[in-house]
Amino acid sequence: MEILEINYVNFRNLIDGNIKFFPKLNLFFGKNGQGKTSLLEAIYFNATGKSFRTSKVNEVMKYGSTKTGVYILYRDSISEKTLTLKFNSEKKEYYYNNKKISYDEFYGRLNIVTYIPEDIILITGSPSVRRAFFDGEIAQANSEYFQDLKNYNKLLKIRNKYLKEQKTRDPEFSIYEEEFIKYGAKVIEKRLEYVQRISIILNLNYRKLFDDKKELSLSYDCHLGNIKKLSFEDIKRLLREKIEKKFAQEKRYGFSLCGPQKDDFLFILNGHEAKSTASQGEKKSIIFSLKLSEIDMIIREKKENPVLIIDDISSYFDSNRKDSILNYLEKRNIQVLLSSTNKLGIDSKDFYVESGEIKYDREIK
Repeated sequence: MEILEINYVNFRNLIDGNIKFFPKLNLFFGKNGQGKTSLLEAIYFNATGKSFRTSKVNEVMKYGSTKTGVYILYRDSISEKTLTLKFNSEKKEYYYNNKKISYDEFYGRLNIVTYIPEDIILITGSPSVRRAFFDGEIAQANSEYFQDLKNYNKLLKIRNKYLKEQKTRDPEFSIYEEEFIKYGAKVIEKRLEYVQRISIILNLNYRKLFDDKKELSLSYDCHLGNIKKLSFEDIKRLLREKIEKKFAQEKRYGFSLCGPQKDDFLFILNGHEAKSTASQGEKKSIIFSLKLSEIDMIIREKKENPVLIIDDISSYFDSNRKDSILNYLEKRNIQVLLSSTNKLGIDSKDFYVESGEIKYDREIK
């Protein structure tokens, strides 16, 4: 998978423009605050309908504007395709090959993996941060999981409403309860499968790039206990039993105390949870290894190479780690979009960014 071209209008501080990309490494360099991150954000916004910088979507619009839009031409293993996302203060519109589609049809067509400085929160942040991240990554490569998760979240809201309003004796509640258990078990099962597969790749990438003397793993911390060898039916049974035990509390509190929204994902380095024992350098290396592992997982699931975005690589890694990463990326057959305050001395297509304007480096006099 390769992005060929992008057009953007009224996006952040960028001057409206068009950029054609190189198949492998593309570097956007310049001083801070000039628009490098905004360009990478525009690409991510087009692919996912979300920003990696803010949950307030209105903030992606240029100040004083009432609408924004991003158009991307990309190529997958079959043909060239287009994605367009238009947004005003009220709604988003999604287009695939110039045909208007729903978000469900849009998400996952262009696969993007991002590495940004804020990603350290995946280790240091709350369980909800990790759940949101891994749910997004699994859904990007697995459309069935996307739908299962969507159904579960809808049922969770309905169930909580019944609990809050003390309507658990209504006949409809038992119907929703069965669906809630079914989709909750599906989400848990698919999360566990994903963690078991990516954990092996994660350890290999960490040892290959950063420290071959340490072992890194990802663990799925399920509120049902140890479910590693359980079948789907067993997970359903455990979830049902857990709900029965907690049901009196749920009615008292007015919300669900059981389900995959109570689970967590833990990074384990040399037998200890990385959140409390790993150094800052190790945490950065863990997250980068995770991003590379995401790439490998998407390739396995979709038989397509995703596009890798790395923001502010110069300030995030020390020189040894940075050189190791750049050498690795030059050898991989994937498209990479990097930002940095300086040129990196690699075989890349370089763009200079200043005051929201992006120019191919060879065009600068």
